[in-house]
Amino acid sequence: MANGAEIMVQKKDGGEEENMAAWLLGVQTLRIQPYQLPPLGPHDVKVSIKALGICGSDVHHFKTMRCANFIVKKPMVIGHECAGIIEAIGSEVKNLAPGDRVALEPGISCSRCNLCKNGRYNLCREMRFFGSPPTNGSLANKVVHPASLCYKLPENVSLEEGAMCEPLSVGVHACRRAQVGPETTVLILGAGPIGLITLLAARAFGAPRVVMTDVDESRLAIAKSLGADELIQVSTEMKDASEEVVKVQTAMSSGIDVTFDCVGYNKTMATALNATRSGGKVCLIGLALSEMTIPLTPAAAREVDVIGIFRYRNTWPLCLDFLKTGKIDVKPLITHRFKFTQEDVDAAFETSARGGNAIKCMFNL
Repeated sequence: MANGAEIMVQKKDGGEEENMAAWLLGVQTLRIQPYQLPPLGPHDVKVSIKALGICGSDVHHFKTMRCANFIVKKPMVIGHECAGIIEAIGSEVKNLAPGDRVALEPGISCSRCNLCKNGRYNLCREMRFFGSPPTNGSLANKVVHPASLCYKLPENVSLEEGAMCEPLSVGVHACRRAQVGPETTVLILGAGPIGLITLLAARAFGAPRVVMTDVDESRLAIAKSLGADELIQVSTEMKDASEEVVKVQTAMSSGIDVTFDCVGYNKTMATALNATRSGGKVCLIGLALSEMTIPLTPAAAREVDVIGIFRYRNTWPLCLDFLKTGKIDVKPLITHRFKFTQEDVDAAFETSARGGNAIKCMFNL
């Protein structure tokens, strides 16, 4: 295989530029190789991908060939947080045109099951989701996607910001599920990318006070710069949980209405259940563990509601409105940028996997 710079201009025999994509071939093994697209259907569009962010689930796939119960069993194109420019449209597409800049919602549901018909299409059992096995993703020169899942970007929203609609959708969906509003005090456990996104979303929904915790002091500093009111550095030890519950309750200075667990460990969920006021809500966003041992009975006796979320639904229009009006600024979250070359693909995933000061690694294609 040629080097990264040559890969991008690889030609077919007829002189046409060949579509290339980043294929996950094994543990920590990504290669830019040809990717043949499906034919353009009447309701589809062909999109030239211009911006794509690396998600935590991408990193899990890269490091272990699985994320939760989703296991990579064959070579797969990776990536799903993306935006691009329409290159071609199907015969029945009326609302988009070549040249339009769009953000892509990456999941294609069946539209036929009861969940889909009732509007909860994110829970569809037949969901085909970019970069979630066995469905190929979108870290590629071009993809074919339903026009109904491509949202035109406002003039003042960049392609990078368009790609950020995907992680932002997680925070927006969580705030909707937890019914965050102007009188809702919010505790966020975990100041990683999704925790920080949830902070921005909670503020946009009107939350007047947000307290955040993390084990990493540098992440808490970022949370402070993004508008968190109080920060608590915590440990990974369960024995410290009771003391930390008191600290976050004191920092809030009033009852904690909603706690978002953006980590998903025994300790964080125990903290969430014990810290949240009676009658409040705990929303589990982080899914680090498939099983947990948590103090559920005392929380149930205080009528603390436990809410789960899975991805999102019907969020792109609101995300784009938040970006257009400036209620949310996602640009500070983009800390590292990379080109679409073999060298940069390797470096980008290694950077994301290390964590540290990397929040969002973004490809510019």
